[in-house]
Amino acid sequence: MPIPPARPHHRFTDDGRRMREVLTYSRRGSRFTSTQQEAWDAHHEAWVIPDEAVDAPDFRWADWFGREAARVVEIGSGVGEATAVLAAARPEVDVVALEVWRPGVAASLAEVARAGADNVRLLSVDAVWCLEHLFGPGELTELWTFFPDPWPKKRHHKRRLVTPEVAALVASRLVPGGSWRLATDWAEYADQMCAVLDAEPGLAGGRVPRWQERPVTKFERKGVAAGRAITDLRYERVADATA
Repeated sequence: MPIPPARPHHRFTDDGRRMREVLTYSRRGSRFTSTQQEAWDAHHEAWVIPDEAVDAPDFRWADWFGREAARVVEIGSGVGEATAVLAAARPEVDVVALEVWRPGVAASLAEVARAGADNVRLLSVDAVWCLEHLFGPGELTELWTFFPDPWPKKRHHKRRLVTPEVAALVASRLVPGGSWRLATDWAEYADQMCAVLDAEPGLAGGRVPRWQERPVTKFERKGVAAGRAITDLRYERVADATA
């Protein structure tokens, strides 16, 4: 059975009808500032993977990074504040930063260039699709998800990223001992994350002190300014009982 294309708005049912999917994100405006445009023009050919590239049956991460290395994925890299700092501190790994907001991608290019983190590649396709189709079991060293959209309205909770299905997928993609690090400034979402991840047998962990390597981003500052507490979580892939 062929793999469905990466861009959800291009998906169809078997009989050719357009599918309406529940997504964990919404695409915002795409207009660049002059600074973002300069960063895009200077770096996108080297560091941005075109959406359509991942639909190729012979797609390989090594072709885009120019090497074989341990890989880390960041879901929702925003404007790259955390991405650039964390990647620069880990030159031995390849970092795949997933972000659907194009101005954020452009801003990330500037951050990555400033940090000298040329081990980052940015991609703007659906993160769950990416984990499912572009990584095999045990191929991820680490996963980062910092300040994902909390979708605070109850009717929108179905759009949240952390679900039992995604938790099981992440557990299957992490190498044993690999970590999923998360942070949120929404207490109710933190509780829901813990409930979901605690119930996944392939993961073990919970709330942890703030990860000191993670830089303080504008999203975190905004949450603190609003009086919200920051919650850091770390869950580790446990070895299979039969291993």
